[in-house]
Amino acid sequence: MGKCPEDLYYIDTHQWARPESDGTATVGITDHAQEALGDVVYVELPKVGDVVTASSQTGIVESVKAASDVFAPLSGKVIAINERLIDQPESINDDPYGEGWFYRLELSDAGQIASLMSASAYSALLQG
Repeated sequence: MGKCPEDLYYIDTHQWARPESDGTATVGITDHAQEALGDVVYVELPKVGDVVTASSQTGIVESVKAASDVFAPLSGKVIAINERLIDQPESINDDPYGEGWFYRLELSDAGQIASLMSASAYSALLQG
């Protein structure tokens, strides 16, 4: 089972969100997700300026084993993408909660964070 940092919030499709001090949120996939996928070889990210809604598909991660959709944990406008992932998708395997982040959102409703899972709830989900 993967690591679940306490300062992040999670959804059951294995994405995480980190609220930032400026009212935005950084989004990525969990350690569990990258372990299940194996070696990541390609990432499709949303475009800066895209408006996404919670639970909507925002990208794709492809590995040597499978392809998986990426879903938005929160609603908002994409204000930055991690361009490093285009040339170095393996960053997701190396550091899913740091260098392997996917995009940042300007939140349309910061109150949505309360609907996400805590690290302990996500860990419980993984343990079944």
